[in-house]
Amino acid sequence: MSDEMTDEQKEAFVAKLRKEVGNTGTPTIARDPVNQPMIRHWCDAMEDANPLYTDPDAASQGPHDEIVAPPAMLNAWTMIGLIPRVNDPKDPASGVYAMLDEAGYVGVVATNCEHVYHRYLKLGDQLTGVVKLVEVSEEKQTALGIGHFVTTETEYHDPHGDHVGSMFFRILKFRPGTGRTASTGGDGDSDTQRPPRPRPSRNQDTDFFWQGSRVGELRIQQCLKCGSLQHPPGIRCPACGATDMGYITASGKGTLYSYVVAHHPRVPSFDYPLNIGLVELEEGVRLVTNITDCDPDQLKVGMPLQAWHMQTHEDVSLPVFRPARVPRNATTLTFDEVSVGHELPLCPIPLTPTLIVSTAIASRDYQDVHHDRDMAIKKGSEDIFMNILTSSGLSARYISDWAGPDAVFKNLKIRLGAPNYPYDCMTMSGSVTAKREADGDAIAEISFRGQNSRGPHVTGTVDLALPRA
Repeated sequence: MSDEMTDEQKEAFVAKLRKEVGNTGTPTIARDPVNQPMIRHWCDAMEDANPLYTDPDAASQGPHDEIVAPPAMLNAWTMIGLIPRVNDPKDPASGVYAMLDEAGYVGVVATNCEHVYHRYLKLGDQLTGVVKLVEVSEEKQTALGIGHFVTTETEYHDPHGDHVGSMFFRILKFRPGTGRTASTGGDGDSDTQRPPRPRPSRNQDTDFFWQGSRVGELRIQQCLKCGSLQHPPGIRCPACGATDMGYITASGKGTLYSYVVAHHPRVPSFDYPLNIGLVELEEGVRLVTNITDCDPDQLKVGMPLQAWHMQTHEDVSLPVFRPARVPRNATTLTFDEVSVGHELPLCPIPLTPTLIVSTAIASRDYQDVHHDRDMAIKKGSEDIFMNILTSSGLSARYISDWAGPDAVFKNLKIRLGAPNYPYDCMTMSGSVTAKREADGDAIAEISFRGQNSRGPHVTGTVDLALPRA
């Protein structure tokens, strides 16, 4: 174990690990060529509806002239899958991982990934990947635990030997149970359980509203005589005076009519700053609620919102709102249509267990920490967590949905921060940070971030080739 090593032993251990730096492993040939079922599986799990990946007619009119694989799938094709793993004795990375496991660094999490795309992959391409060990760090203290960062570079070639792309990949191998304890920021003892939100008052006239929220419905009171809507619920219709009242189930779509951000006084059961909004539903009714999953400086009057239901007690759910996912752009932005400083729309991604597991499987990543909660906890995690291939795929989907189907990714560079655990939400944001001409392409550089309740999960940049006007 690392903590039982002397400084001299640690130095010798690192030197042993670094003997493999610069060495390459045996070329790995993908088990299957690029194929439509695997692409469709990826797109379904990532909710990526770019027609160039699945629609032959649309793809034939695109920049590639035929079906192509999503670029973020680059390293999925050579993943080993769910078969017994036999370490290649010539693979320097596998040898280093094995030595770290033996020394107690059994926890693993990816931290960085950089893709470079020389061309998009087409149906029938059978890739070969060659891995080179680039770097092994000194022992580091991280929030997850004491460990070593290991960096590899993989070059991918097609059957003709053409270099189609490359990937820099960094993981942290750490010792579970050696991480730093999270700070509470001075708001209280980290061992003190947060009190629940106050229970809403309810009576026979409002019970329909709370029953609806409990099952995920936003119910708005309606007069059964004249059809007028009102909220909060009342005992009679303000329009015609009738007392025979029912309700409709609202779509949950709305816009931000007005808002205020509360900072003080602080109540322990709430997160601060607290976004409080007046939301105008598409049915015409306004209600006061919380706006979640975005920072106060991201609030804008008129922004589209979508209701969701926050469970605050075993038998109570509250209707609150988050930014709505903007529909995918069916046409492609031109280079002249974007400018430096242009902000991309916010995009919330609810982090369900289904999303985390299905996308890991779609990317052929069968590491147990992404599927098996018991093993994830045993290896130092709070729960299963999203894998880095999914973080790449969702980031690419976000950029592609904004730019349009014919935008061409030249690279994708991401760095991971706070883990994406189930039952949270990651909200994507981004902006155009540069424009330039390069090798005959009109390039827009996009910086983006995906933030959950713990902080930034993913930050990165993309170079995107856009068509000229």
